[in-house]
Amino acid sequence: MMPIGPMMREHRLIERMFKVVEAKVAEIDRTGEVEVSFIDEAVDFVRTYADKCHHGKEEDILFRELGDKKITDEHDKTVRELINDHIWGRETVAALVAARDRYAGGDKEALGEIRDLLARLAEFYPKHIEREDKNFFIPVMDYFTQEEQDAMLAEGNEFDRQFDHEKYKRIVEKWGG
Repeated sequence: MMPIGPMMREHRLIERMFKVVEAKVAEIDRTGEVEVSFIDEAVDFVRTYADKCHHGKEEDILFRELGDKKITDEHDKTVRELINDHIWGRETVAALVAARDRYAGGDKEALGEIRDLLARLAEFYPKHIEREDKNFFIPVMDYFTQEEQDAMLAEGNEFDRQFDHEKYKRIVEKWGG
């Protein structure tokens, strides 16, 4: 298996979660409210599963190893764009947490911000994933020998041991994904 295999599997769960987020945005539009517990679990999912686990492997393993290779200008530009995407995601989730706190504290005006931030995340992640899956992950594997790929896969498997992948599958399923 290539080292991108586990990351591409993670993409499928992330896509499922953002389908749930899309449904929650529609629910907010219909009902004028949102469960704070959903926001809490969505934030945990994005911060822990999508960012620390998934983006962690991208940044700490794949991008690090690409940094040691002579890659095309196009691939170098894509790495920088993906890192900027990750930063945007972190900043957007931080804004969501701040809006969640205001909403939970009784500020009903924060609901509009929550709705917009959730909608932006739900629009962003599928496009980000598509760019990685279709235009980046597979082509950059050509820079690595089989031994290098095997070493990255082993490092990624070891990295994954600090995360409870089943917890995040349960969160997605709990909310209907």
